[in-house]
Amino acid sequence: MSRTLLAALCATMLSATAFAGTPSQQQAGLAQIRETDLRADIGFLASDALQGRLSLQPGDDAAVQWIASEFAKAGLKPAATDAQGKPSYLQAVPLVEYRPDAKATRLAMKRNGKVVEWKDPDVAGSFPEDRDVDAPLVFAGYGITAPELGYDDYAGLDVKGKIVVVFDHEPQEKNANSVFNGTGNTRYATSYVKILNAQEHGAVAVLLAPEPSHNHPSAQEIRTRIGHHAEHAANPIPAQALADSPVHIPAMVISSAVSEQLLGTGGETPMALQSAIDKDLKPHSEALQDGTISLHLHNSSRREATTWNVVGLVEGSDPKLAPETIIISGHHDHDGQSGDKIWHGADDNASGTVGVVTLARAFASNPVKPKRSILFAVFAAEERGLLGAYYMAAHPLRPLDTTRAMINFDMIGRDEKPSQQTDGLIDVPADTSNRLNLIGAAYSPGYQHTVAKQNEQVGLVLDDRFDHEYALNVFFRSDQFPFVLHNVPAFWWFTGFHPDYHHPSDTADKIDYPKMAKILKLAYLSAWQFADETTPPRFISHPGSTPGH
Repeated sequence: MSRTLLAALCATMLSATAFAGTPSQQQAGLAQIRETDLRADIGFLASDALQGRLSLQPGDDAAVQWIASEFAKAGLKPAATDAQGKPSYLQAVPLVEYRPDAKATRLAMKRNGKVVEWKDPDVAGSFPEDRDVDAPLVFAGYGITAPELGYDDYAGLDVKGKIVVVFDHEPQEKNANSVFNGTGNTRYATSYVKILNAQEHGAVAVLLAPEPSHNHPSAQEIRTRIGHHAEHAANPIPAQALADSPVHIPAMVISSAVSEQLLGTGGETPMALQSAIDKDLKPHSEALQDGTISLHLHNSSRREATTWNVVGLVEGSDPKLAPETIIISGHHDHDGQSGDKIWHGADDNASGTVGVVTLARAFASNPVKPKRSILFAVFAAEERGLLGAYYMAAHPLRPLDTTRAMINFDMIGRDEKPSQQTDGLIDVPADTSNRLNLIGAAYSPGYQHTVAKQNEQVGLVLDDRFDHEYALNVFFRSDQFPFVLHNVPAFWWFTGFHPDYHHPSDTADKIDYPKMAKILKLAYLSAWQFADETTPPRFISHPGSTPGH
């Protein structure tokens, strides 16, 4: 017997043994998860022909049509409606695409007859419309209102008609015992939530300042760690926003030097303010000075256009539980092309897109269907700010209050390796060849329990370390997050960063197809369990307060 034949036979026997505990009614779908299909599909999506799948460009539109065609061939039910009200696999996502003019971006402080002005790179910002704002300045701590934690930076603070400056991230971030999920992130740490909170309190603009004491890159430093910003310098990727975005006020990221000057007008240094808040979680918000702040944002171009979320449904078999939903998702866009360089996006996120399509085929072909319905969604414009996911969370196709779990695939095809993204920030395990990161357990321990139980058949190493670190902002960075904001138990399934992340070298030949197949088999078994179990995972709005089930 040849060595190749022997290896194939052993692999077949191992697979059969590993999944012997799978119910017979699930086996047909499980058999549809094949490495040969994964290779062919990722090979197509990450090919030169799709030109890096930049949102609103022909290559990404081709990916959209391919996904919709595969859903149709698999026999999924269209989950959206078109402009005529007819069933469709495409949910339209109206966008505004614009190009911020960095040279025109400026911030000025007028005080005691003097004007101090800052420009790029000390200040950076973008907004879909040109904005000029002149208003008094207020320091609003971390910009957080968390009533369940007894913390509110806006308590007793009048910010109506004013510009607020807030620190990035959260208080007590280095304290493992912090009520803000220890050293992990909560929903309050992201700038999106801070801007909406400031807007709700009547502010007219937000300045995001780095915390003086932090163990993570500032918002400015993050940009230098992601490859496409530098390599696209000659032809920058345009910004995009939802046409009906709930964010109506502009924001700017400011440097520590700008922060020192602005906050110094209140008589205290940024370090002293941070230390005071972190000491006892008491707000130290205050109006800063008698002068005004002027903020100017300008775009060199602007257009309106439409992209699409691709959505299909496998209806549940139980009449009582079929109205409830499990979501399996990924995103189809990437970073496009600049000159002769193509950002192929094989791992990010052809792997996740193909994962969703593969599981759609598996569930659709299985003669027996799970009790709850499964919505398969491949989101638009994730790389431009999770836009397709935010749109669906705001315009759900099925009620979110009966959405029981979400499996989101984003980069499930590689082995995690040290890279510019992670150097000096997190420790990468020496061997990641069989490792899968699950992100989201703080908000649904029961979800993680279900996956871990199913993994007893699959044998992956499940890693939750991204739930306990704040250096990389991982919790906010994929399409599960907008659904977490709506209290849906939602996890990001992620094999980790690597040196090809957001570089043209993220190509199909580097995907670990056997490992990806194992991940999809685990997701298939987990989705079945979510769809059938009597008590699905609970969402925990305050992490650590109660058990997961």
